[in-house]
Amino acid sequence: MHDVQTPFVGGSGVLVALCLAITVIVISGHSEMYQKYFVLALCSIVMFFTGFIDDAIKLPYKVRFIVQAIVALIMILVGGVVLNDLGRLLWDQPLLLNGLFAIIFTSFAIIGSINAINMIDGIGGLSGSISLSSLFLIGIVAFIVGNQHSLILITAVSGGVAGFLYYNLRYASKHFARVFLGDNGSMLLGFIIGWMLIDHSQGMNPAMTPVTALWLFSIPIMDTIGVMLRRIYLGKSPLIPDHLHLHHLLLKAGFFVSEITCLLTSLHILLGAIGLAGLYLGLPEFIMLLGFLLIFIGYLWLTLQPGHFVSILRYHRILLRTRLNFASVASCGVLFGDYSAKETELIAKEVSDGLGSNINFSMRIFKQPSVSDSPEACYAITLNLWVAKDICVSKEEFNQYIISLQQQLREQRGVQLRQFGARNGDLDLKTYSSGYAFGQPKTVCRRAFGPQALVFEVTRSIYTTSFGVKNSHKSH
Repeated sequence: MHDVQTPFVGGSGVLVALCLAITVIVISGHSEMYQKYFVLALCSIVMFFTGFIDDAIKLPYKVRFIVQAIVALIMILVGGVVLNDLGRLLWDQPLLLNGLFAIIFTSFAIIGSINAINMIDGIGGLSGSISLSSLFLIGIVAFIVGNQHSLILITAVSGGVAGFLYYNLRYASKHFARVFLGDNGSMLLGFIIGWMLIDHSQGMNPAMTPVTALWLFSIPIMDTIGVMLRRIYLGKSPLIPDHLHLHHLLLKAGFFVSEITCLLTSLHILLGAIGLAGLYLGLPEFIMLLGFLLIFIGYLWLTLQPGHFVSILRYHRILLRTRLNFASVASCGVLFGDYSAKETELIAKEVSDGLGSNINFSMRIFKQPSVSDSPEACYAITLNLWVAKDICVSKEEFNQYIISLQQQLREQRGVQLRQFGARNGDLDLKTYSSGYAFGQPKTVCRRAFGPQALVFEVTRSIYTTSFGVKNSHKSH
């Protein structure tokens, strides 16, 4: 999916920042904190290197869970960070955990936190932005209660995450990521955030209630539990990966990566702000828990049938972009472009001439009002290429056809083909793994041309800026 090799070392800066902060705290002479922060550093290093090894050789999930469980036990038994009090959830009565129950529940919580960040790490900048938002919200809590040690840790880790995002996010002067977070970074951040949420919600004078921690970690919790429940609903193992996470559904609805990152991060901050508001306004913890559960149930109800959910999102996204004058409704949610009738004819001819007899193609042309001042109608183009089933063409030969056509169009007409992706069952929400996700569809998708089908959009090589968005004819 990427044009350049990109290292998975995003957790390195976070780990260095954390260790430096712990060193500063220890040097400051607080001997009573030595053991606790030594355990934090040790567990963080173990999480980092486990993720680093997983990035390199892909560890089995059972091995990862075993290591995470060991780290959780070290945190509980040696570091003393354990969930003993779940807050006043029983009609203003405290819900306490003791002994083995507290150990099991805390282990479950920290393993869940580690994997929640890891599971939302599916598109550029999302897990880093969500983690930075959670750290910021926890930092507000630490600042209000005057916990200087936590502020030092949160500030340092936030700096490490911000440094990673500088090299990971796409913006005007950088169109690709120079570094990825990797499992080493996502597992490390998941552990650190889980530790801080538990640490700040327990003790004699906790900085926040346990239910507030749910709001400060809302998006990862809802996405992880929601995905697992959908997998169980579909008769699949909750541990088998798929493309039904919330960010995947938004991608299928046509949102750009930067839009998804901004949208989910903003929603995460909003939910976190609601949690903090409930905390400082003194709302009953039972009411805050009920509110969180109602939001989660609403999210689960909307996404239980991803195909329907994606259709709704796609419609409203097109409607919004149309009202903002980003695209015309006539583009049918597929593509917006400004090719003239003559340009469209020439492109179609060159595509036909550039492909050999073994390659079939289907070109779809959408008429829409011109995006310029000219009254002449303009057109958007999509292109499907596939190999007939009775013709034997190797993958290398097929790729060579594509490269040749891309080069020809770029050199002769100043346009280029931008690949959407392979047409397979995973990209079609009607199918899921080996079976149908939501009942047997009445008809086969008309765009399913075969296992070697590719889909392209025809885009210009020179982009112009309009309303702060590049007019690059991207897919809806």
